[in-house]
Amino acid sequence: MESGSVLKALAALAQATRLEVYRLLVAAGPEGMSAGQLAEKLEVAPASLSFHFKTLYHAGLIESQQKGRFIYYRANFEVMNGMVDYLTENCCGGNAELCKTPRKC
Repeated sequence: MESGSVLKALAALAQATRLEVYRLLVAAGPEGMSAGQLAEKLEVAPASLSFHFKTLYHAGLIESQQKGRFIYYRANFEVMNGMVDYLTENCCGGNAELCKTPRKC
């Protein structure tokens, strides 16, 4: 992953609601969650979440899929893992045995 993409992703996550949305989607796994489910868990109006979804989507952090009349969102685990790899690439001076390495999804 290139530094520009990592910066865009980190900037998208540097807001409380978006960070919580993303964490919920990571916890939900590949099935994701509907906008209504996220709004209910976060106690936020569904309409106000669309702004946050757009920012996360443009950063490559989430994907969406229409299922009937609902839109389901899920974390893009490939991008998440790429970002973690980028951030930990030179962990402990390249001595991985000294570091607690991150889990892959």
